[in-house]
Amino acid sequence: MINDSKTALLTRNRITQLAEADHRQQQDYLEAIRAFVRFSYESIYVIDYEKMGFEYVSDNPLFLSGHSAAQALELGYEFYFKHVPEADLQMLAGINQAGFDFFDKIPVGERKHYCITYDFHLTGKDGKPLLINHKLTPLLLTASGKMWKAVCVVSISCNKKAGNIFISKQGTDEVWQLDSQSSTWKKFVKPRLTKREMEILHLHAQGLTINQIAEKIFVSPDTVKYYRRRIFDRLNVSNIAEALAYAVNSKMI
Repeated sequence: MINDSKTALLTRNRITQLAEADHRQQQDYLEAIRAFVRFSYESIYVIDYEKMGFEYVSDNPLFLSGHSAAQALELGYEFYFKHVPEADLQMLAGINQAGFDFFDKIPVGERKHYCITYDFHLTGKDGKPLLINHKLTPLLLTASGKMWKAVCVVSISCNKKAGNIFISKQGTDEVWQLDSQSSTWKKFVKPRLTKREMEILHLHAQGLTINQIAEKIFVSPDTVKYYRRRIFDRLNVSNIAEALAYAVNSKMI
């Protein structure tokens, strides 16, 4: 089964030929990525679909399973075959297939506006599984519109289980969720919060407690709790940590 996973992950978007115009796109873009890494707590890596490996891996020990960034760079996809449980490898193979099927249907001029996000387990340095979140977006396209290079941002997942597979389009409220059973994408619109709900979410993001928020906006703590429950219902989450993570990932705050 692992061989099937490798085949699915390595062949769906294989780049076999590049034009001179494709190569001219590169222009020291890795310097911009390195600059971003210097102030980000997240891990960043760049996938090269021509070489079917990594072009860059940031040095964040939390997501390297005991390896150095240089070792992870050398391992490439083998890093995931070594440190991702078999069930999650199968899931990643399905995401890879469904994601590129979706990507191929997008008009070429709009392809860089899309991002895919999903959660899976990675074995940590201590051997225990860590649920992480991946966000991936195109960096460079070939002249024909295929994804040549992509940027991936890795962070701790705010969810409780693997999956949670979504595609979003920049500048819109459009979101597609993958139904893993049928391998189909279901479109919906991001939930919206009222002005008061957004205010309370912002104050929570600043680290204020329920009582502190109540005092600041001149309401009772029970009123704050009422708005929190509405936020949880609208965002389909169960606690404030999940609500804040959802809001950040969805660019609501």
